[in-house]
Amino acid sequence: MLTSVATRSYILLAESDPNVLYTLTGILEEAGFKVWGVSRFEEARKSLRQREFDAVMTELGLEMEDQGLELARQAKKLPSSPVVMICAANPTVEKLRSAMALGVDYAAFKPLDVEEVTSALKRLIARRTDMAQA
Repeated sequence: MLTSVATRSYILLAESDPNVLYTLTGILEEAGFKVWGVSRFEEARKSLRQREFDAVMTELGLEMEDQGLELARQAKKLPSSPVVMICAANPTVEKLRSAMALGVDYAAFKPLDVEEVTSALKRLIARRTDMAQA
């Protein structure tokens, strides 16, 4: 069931490092997700307004400090709120608390464990889908 979740799920991936963006896009697509990758906050924000995503995966410090949190905040305000995963290398406790206060669904720490990230996305998207159908 979780594999079929991935094959029909759209993910907005916001990552400012082009190498990480390229690598993560490939990994997520290999796991079956459809990925819309962007490297800038404004691109991510515009993408959220133009299409519906099942999940948003963003680095905490997208481009500048806290823009990942702002993207998470905007995603969680959408009528059909996507799953939100933040990624960070060295987050402070304060930043993690801010993320949790926004309702972020998952925090992953860099360097990322690929299996952990793909598994978490599949589980969270499946739960979101089940809740929407209930």
